[in-house]
Amino acid sequence: MVSLGVDGLRVLAVGGVGGNVVIGCVAVVVGRMVFVFPGRGSQWVGMARELMGGSPVFAARMDECVQVLERFTDWCLADVLGDVDVLERTGVVQSVVWAVVVWFAAVWRSLGVVPGAVLGHSRGEVAAVVVAGALLLEEGACVVALCAWTVGVLAGCGGMTSLVLSARGAGALIGPGFSVAAVIGPSSVVAGAPEALAGLEVLAGERDVRVRRLPGFCVPV
Repeated sequence: MVSLGVDGLRVLAVGGVGGNVVIGCVAVVVGRMVFVFPGRGSQWVGMARELMGGSPVFAARMDECVQVLERFTDWCLADVLGDVDVLERTGVVQSVVWAVVVWFAAVWRSLGVVPGAVLGHSRGEVAAVVVAGALLLEEGACVVALCAWTVGVLAGCGGMTSLVLSARGAGALIGPGFSVAAVIGPSSVVAGAPEALAGLEVLAGERDVRVRRLPGFCVPV
């Protein structure tokens, strides 16, 4: 494992040792470590595939997730990791991100890194609950799969746009027909009908507010 420090990580990245780079066994860390699990947006095509062949712990936890998710979905988790088109589908990618972070948590624990607390955002909340032991793996898979099914049912009903504004600033900009769906740091996510969002995006641009439509998100309006 490596000690903290950007310079040390650069040395390790090119295969070097010395300085503040320490190679060796990982000590057990308990009580002061926090695992933070992300939601959609943290994924990339091909993620986790190398670890599938290089980490027995990762592969074993992956097999478990594949089996439980297949009970609730019509696609295979292992098959979609490298499929750019499938990973664009919100109902798929959210479940995939959930599974991958659960796998990573198993790897860290196998190395002796035990969290004193867990946090999560979006489907990462479900991962956090599973890793904490409050839900069984199968129960977590059921939750994320049902959420994915709901997204499919609601497809085309609405959309979401990210505004780089505070919640108060977003509230002042939007009008009837919109709602603040989520507040993620200084960036607020606004939900509404697709055609109405297009008009809001033009208005935001005119006021020099950074704006971005979130593809694949559907909400009832």
